[in-house]
Amino acid sequence: MYAILDIETTGGQFNEEGITEIAIYKFDGHEIVDQFISLVNPEIPIQPFVVKLTGINNAMLRSAPKFFEIAKRIIEITNNCVLVAHNADFDYRILRTEFRRLGYDFNIKTLCTVELSKKLLPEQPSHSLGKLVRALGIPMADRHRASGDAMATVKLFKMLLDKDLNKEIVKELIKFEVQKGITPKLMDIVESLPSKTGIYYIHREDGSLIFIGKSRNIKKRVNQHFTGITRSAKKIQQEVFTVTYEETGSELIALLKETEEIKINRPIYNRMSPKSNFSWAIYAEKDTNGYLNLKLQKADGRKKEIKSYTSQQEGKDALFRISAHYQLCQKLTGLYETKTNCFQHTINECDGACIGKITAAEYNERVQAFIEKNRFENKTLAILDKGRTVAERSVILVENGVYKGYAFYDLNYQINTLEILRNIIIPMQSNRDTRNSIQAYLRKNKYLKVINF
Repeated sequence: MYAILDIETTGGQFNEEGITEIAIYKFDGHEIVDQFISLVNPEIPIQPFVVKLTGINNAMLRSAPKFFEIAKRIIEITNNCVLVAHNADFDYRILRTEFRRLGYDFNIKTLCTVELSKKLLPEQPSHSLGKLVRALGIPMADRHRASGDAMATVKLFKMLLDKDLNKEIVKELIKFEVQKGITPKLMDIVESLPSKTGIYYIHREDGSLIFIGKSRNIKKRVNQHFTGITRSAKKIQQEVFTVTYEETGSELIALLKETEEIKINRPIYNRMSPKSNFSWAIYAEKDTNGYLNLKLQKADGRKKEIKSYTSQQEGKDALFRISAHYQLCQKLTGLYETKTNCFQHTINECDGACIGKITAAEYNERVQAFIEKNRFENKTLAILDKGRTVAERSVILVENGVYKGYAFYDLNYQINTLEILRNIIIPMQSNRDTRNSIQAYLRKNKYLKVINF
């Protein structure tokens, strides 16, 4: 659990500042579960430059509660949390100073989003909150007010959690909880999980990952692990300490993240199959007369494929649709054994290519144009899909057929240029399987929209 904080102060000498406004959002890693926002009477004047910056003046604070009146609420909302702030050293120092004046020693574990952003977003020219959220497309209101800055920090931290592929932040928090001796039962774990689409991580007590999976229903899938009778399921049941998760909204993002993070973390109970899921592919090859034929064959990494498929039947169905639609009438290995079986037994559908009425060069030019149009390598596009909430969308970026990564964005923000997408994208590795997974997903037409660039 995280307490995401922002404090506005009076300004002035070091350790003599007073709090003028405080905002705390209690965040469970997925959503805000509690919040506290209040002006504070600092009992000392506000510096003029601070009034100009924040808009908070002395008159506004005369009837506001003093710090001792809100201290108990601050302790309650931050209890058992990690304190998160943009420049956390400053906010933590101010809080400790105020509590020290009350004779209370305030101690809490902290995370700084400035340091995290420098580590996870090293390409950004500035890590100030205002410039960073603008570059990442994060909507921001009430700049230099505690509630606005704290909410922007929540959204930034959520994005940083997504970019933390090695799960260093989560592992650190788990170890922190282990020290407190919290050992949940399997049923407690299942009850804490959502019935939503996403990726889940099964951890041992030391925080190490033993399994990564994805599902359209995380709770249901984890429950299957915990009630399974296979050897691996029994081992997971014996060793599990806790399960963390990330909602993705999009099934495709869950699939791509699962593939990537299994390769990065190599959990011991994930079976890493050396075989590709896409074992059949369509290739273009010339026959003895020089005519290009579209052929369905076992996938061969040494040859350049047009499209690939998970099963032979799926490939055959696609090949028939391609050939019939584009009138590319050929002798198709695995589908038709003789030229007399060519589609509808007519010359018109192939311009006579099947009986030599047009030259191989003329026919091949038309076939090659079709192939180039349909090659994924030539496409730059953004796939828009469901987000983690109704106010959010997800986006996957493909440039020249290469999968670049994914991101989530607020519906209030417009994703309409490649430059904006490049700034907010969480970079991911691209390979044949990721490319083919994206193509297969597009064939299912389950996404909301595709933007072609």
